[in-house]
Amino acid sequence: MDELALRHCTPYPPGPRRLSAAEAAALLAELGHGWTVDGERLRRSYELADFAAALGFVNELGAIAERENHHPDVLLGWGKVAIELWTHDVGGLSENDFIVAAKIERAFAARGAAVG
Repeated sequence: MDELALRHCTPYPPGPRRLSAAEAAALLAELGHGWTVDGERLRRSYELADFAAALGFVNELGAIAERENHHPDVLLGWGKVAIELWTHDVGGLSENDFIVAAKIERAFAARGAAVG
């Protein structure tokens, strides 16, 4: 995960290709920590202490998304945050999805929050 978290998202040239199942599986293994690939989506849910903690985490991951110019779908609830990533331009998963996921994972770990 650390290597992924050190990379930055890059725009794709016209006609980009999405990751193969094998490429996605290799990056998923590197990412670990509860992330799953469901079809063409990368997903993870987190449990936090309460709504305020969940909202704070959403704000952190929003800042990550803005810096990387790669934006996940986020579901916020009381003490929980669910994230779904995919690259619209390729119609599936790209390396950028895994880069953002690694950065989100690193931010969550830095909070010292309950793992969920």
